[in-house]
Amino acid sequence: MIYSRIVGTGSYLPPRVMDNEEFARRLETSDAWIRERTGIARRHIADENQTSSDLALEASRQALQAAGVAASDIDLIVVATSTPDYIFPSTACLLQAKLGVKGCAAFDVQAVCTGFIYALATADGFIKNQTARKALVVGSEVFSRILDWNDRGTCVLFGDGAGAIVLKAEQGKGTSADRGILANALHSDGRQHDILYVDGGPSSTKTVGFLRMEGRAVFKHAVAMITDVIEDAFRSTGTTAADIDWFVPHQANKRIIDDSAHKLGIAPEKVVITVGMHGNTSAASIPLALNVAVKDGRIKKGDLILLEAMGGGFTWGSALIRW
Repeated sequence: MIYSRIVGTGSYLPPRVMDNEEFARRLETSDAWIRERTGIARRHIADENQTSSDLALEASRQALQAAGVAASDIDLIVVATSTPDYIFPSTACLLQAKLGVKGCAAFDVQAVCTGFIYALATADGFIKNQTARKALVVGSEVFSRILDWNDRGTCVLFGDGAGAIVLKAEQGKGTSADRGILANALHSDGRQHDILYVDGGPSSTKTVGFLRMEGRAVFKHAVAMITDVIEDAFRSTGTTAADIDWFVPHQANKRIIDDSAHKLGIAPEKVVITVGMHGNTSAASIPLALNVAVKDGRIKKGDLILLEAMGGGFTWGSALIRW
């Protein structure tokens, strides 16, 4: 049986750091208010001349180096982003050109904060059906471009960044002990589109628009959706929360992460949390957090890793991976 194994990770955060005090100086808020409700202390903001493909390039270079794979060996590039450089060409095609390669398939996936999970599942499908052997999967966002900086309910939550992984096809025996992606679960519900959305688009308003969110409604749906999709992954692999070595959730809000882990019975010490330093980087948040835990040595060979995310659409999904 063919598996998609993660053989390299990388990340990039823009140099500019924006802490909560900067918001407190110009909005009716405070560092304590933001930390209490979100767990966020700071986030990174891209320079005006930095685009999503620029951030993706730096993260991709790191992932390729960690994997010991040349860019020319990649035969699939999937970029998850809600803030592409252009309507078209895709950010993936721009990344491909910046990496100095051509010919391989390259395209974007848009599922907002669940984008990386969707991109991962897509690349996994290509590898399992033997259409690709080595894939570069990236989550890259410049959410600062779609924020209303006068809306304290949203602008304090988000940051910019990129994370990348390299997937490689490997043979396994078809058991949960095999190394690679063991299960994916993807869901969506378009009826909830007006709870978390951007109020602009080329065919509706002819503008980019700003992010809008009903915070309480999102929180209410998030925990239920997250636990539902994770239980899907457990059922398909015959595993349980007790088997998980590391839980790497979408980094939206520490309260959501804590509540989800508690409901699933995952011990707090097994949860990778980076939201305090990165904010919500949408499709980039999971690969950013994953790279942190790989680089600091927490994630080791043979560990069972659970990923999950929920985002606008609504979309939600999970992935179970043997490292």
